[in-house]
Amino acid sequence: MSKTALYWEKDTQSEKIRCLLCPHRCLIGSGKTGICRVRKNIGQNLVATNYGKLTAIALDPIEKKPLYHFKPGTDILSVGTYGCNMRCLFCQNHHISQQEAPTINLEASALLPLIRRYKNNIGIAFTYNEPLMWYEYIYDAAQAIKKEDKNISVVLVTNGYINPEPFAALLPYIDAVNIDLKFFNNNSYRRLCGAGLNGVLAAVETAARHCHLEVTTLMITGENDSEEEIVATAKYLSEISPDIPLHLSRYYPAYKFNRAATDPKKIFAAREAAKQYLNYVYVGNIPGGDADTYCPGCGKKLVARKNYYGQPLIDKAACDRCGHKIPLILADEKSSIGKRDLNSD
Repeated sequence: MSKTALYWEKDTQSEKIRCLLCPHRCLIGSGKTGICRVRKNIGQNLVATNYGKLTAIALDPIEKKPLYHFKPGTDILSVGTYGCNMRCLFCQNHHISQQEAPTINLEASALLPLIRRYKNNIGIAFTYNEPLMWYEYIYDAAQAIKKEDKNISVVLVTNGYINPEPFAALLPYIDAVNIDLKFFNNNSYRRLCGAGLNGVLAAVETAARHCHLEVTTLMITGENDSEEEIVATAKYLSEISPDIPLHLSRYYPAYKFNRAATDPKKIFAAREAAKQYLNYVYVGNIPGGDADTYCPGCGKKLVARKNYYGQPLIDKAACDRCGHKIPLILADEKSSIGKRDLNSD
């Protein structure tokens, strides 16, 4: 299953094609692919070879994306394909992002009945590999889903390395985005991911204007685990909005990177430092870390979380003690989606 890609042009000086989807702007020879390994020059047409091909599918808690302020306590159908436009040496999904993996074929139109199969499901998340390298499939699927039912949530979990024009065209059909802001240093991006910082920052700023946004930084031993770098990230996000949730995750050795796992003390210290600039900073994958949401006005707990499952303790996006407005999108109380009882887990 494949489809002619969007956002490309023929090179007037050769038989090559210039892909315009992401900042790499790959110049692709006949029979070759770009850095992503999924956009291929076939007969001087750029073809999305992974269109409709799924490598992974699961029903996940929305908190696992991670999205803590978007319909907490619900599930979301999560799907992925193969391919990525970064080369992160520490990639935890390298078996699908850096190589072609076994797939099943699924037409974009088939996603809607699959979404509706699960009682507590709020929609669909495109995740696992780099979803923006699945652009055409996501664009078709998201349009069809929103045409049928605007209340179905469409989510992206992405590295954010995309050009402004295609990203802007997709965002009207997207409800929430989590962007991996891997480093706040361009040299680190180039050396460890084969990409650039500025393209990701542009996506962060664009997403913040158009949909719900949360940001994740994987803190890697000896690379970006200093308070200084996390504070720089927090300062940057706070200039967009101090209400953007920032998730700090612990790195573990993976793929081609064998540094020791990040010291949890550094992550907790970085969280406290980042809280000087952001109202919501979370530590996601360290057992015993407090992942609850508190009111920045009075400190009251507003969302409880355990093992990636959230339970809202309020029924509107405001603190019921002091009235402070909270950047929180709650699931529709009139829908079939129910709140979880964490005590029953």
